[in-house]
Amino acid sequence: MSDFNKNSILHSNDGQHTNSFYAETATHVEAFSALDSDSEADVCIIGGGYTGLSAALHLAEEGQKVILLEAEKVAWGASGRNGGHVGVGQRVGQDALEKKYGKVTADQLWALGLEASNLVSDIIIKHQIPCDLKHGILHLAAKAADVDYLKQNTENLRNNYDYEQVSFIEKDEVDQMVGSAKYFAGQLDKGSMHLHPLNYAIGLAEAARKMGATIFEQSRVTSYEKNSDAVVINSNSNQIKAKKLIIACNGYLDKLEPKLAGKIMPINNFVLATEPLSDDLAKQLIRDDVAIQDSLYVINYWKLSADNRLIFGGGENYTMKFPSNIEIFVRKYMLRVYPQLESTTIDYAWGGTLAVTMNRMPHYGQLSPEVYYAQGYSGHGVPTATMAGKLLAEAITGNPERFNQLANLPSPSFPGGTLLRWPGLVAGMLYHSLKDKL
Repeated sequence: MSDFNKNSILHSNDGQHTNSFYAETATHVEAFSALDSDSEADVCIIGGGYTGLSAALHLAEEGQKVILLEAEKVAWGASGRNGGHVGVGQRVGQDALEKKYGKVTADQLWALGLEASNLVSDIIIKHQIPCDLKHGILHLAAKAADVDYLKQNTENLRNNYDYEQVSFIEKDEVDQMVGSAKYFAGQLDKGSMHLHPLNYAIGLAEAARKMGATIFEQSRVTSYEKNSDAVVINSNSNQIKAKKLIIACNGYLDKLEPKLAGKIMPINNFVLATEPLSDDLAKQLIRDDVAIQDSLYVINYWKLSADNRLIFGGGENYTMKFPSNIEIFVRKYMLRVYPQLESTTIDYAWGGTLAVTMNRMPHYGQLSPEVYYAQGYSGHGVPTATMAGKLLAEAITGNPERFNQLANLPSPSFPGGTLLRWPGLVAGMLYHSLKDKL
């Protein structure tokens, strides 16, 4: 495993991607150089994940001069390490959104969430990004008590949102679809997708570069300040002067902007990839080649790669370090679902850091007329962060309505701010983990 097992999650030693299946099968393109001189831009973006790359692409398409600064490599963080699920809607279900915000706002959020997944697909098609795009996500009821929710949610989406691509699946059929008898029912969403997340991010970067955006890797931003006519961003002993700034660091924000840090909680999630499986075994595990998620609070999620590996995500921790052996850490979760894989070799195991919010809704806004941000995707980052980049571009180029629609949603801070959020989260997650086990 990589050096992330024994070093802080926020910094690498060599600026290379973590030793993952995704990095091993990444698209090879011309590298981006490090910032080595002062420059000026209409918009400077801090962070080379989905948010920053999508914003760079959409702003460049509007003729803006864009400079993006990435501390490590493009998609070095969660954007290059995640499960690759592209779910429709928001991270929070429509039923909960209706209760919290009312039907009108829930309708608007559904439309934005649906557009987000379609945007991912549209970008992939338009820019011919090779990222193993496939359709379908199956949500599984891990507990009997979750069956009624899946039924009601399916009916709500079909009847009240005209979303006919979702269907309720009875247990007998679920058993056949997933090769495991431990689940009680399912919800199949044919409109959702899954992909190779790192290659998608690399494709975003290449598309942005071709449209004229300038991307620098190995260019950590140490500070920024506003003066009378610009935002000045400091990196590699050089300065970028920009009319607008986007902070798109998410779980890797660290101490760059304390005003944002208390709104998000960085947590670590872990993934493994098996050896390539036979066609028969792969079909036994995931009959229809869809991505799968269960309903546990600390969810398990899995899918097949293009070469028939099972890519399985499970387990979290809430410290500044990863487990000493990620393979052992994740494998126990996989075997609870698929004990028949006991003798299967694990070829890769890796971890990454994402950011969650208190209400699990993304956190958008402005710190000043010149400084924008988007963060806190809570495990729904592939579509939501891509959409965030588009909304940021809209706002900066004079159409802020949709960005403000999300920015105006309440976003509570974690109790105790950055000092006490860790122990508070650990207590909460231990409580929910106990409920999962019960």
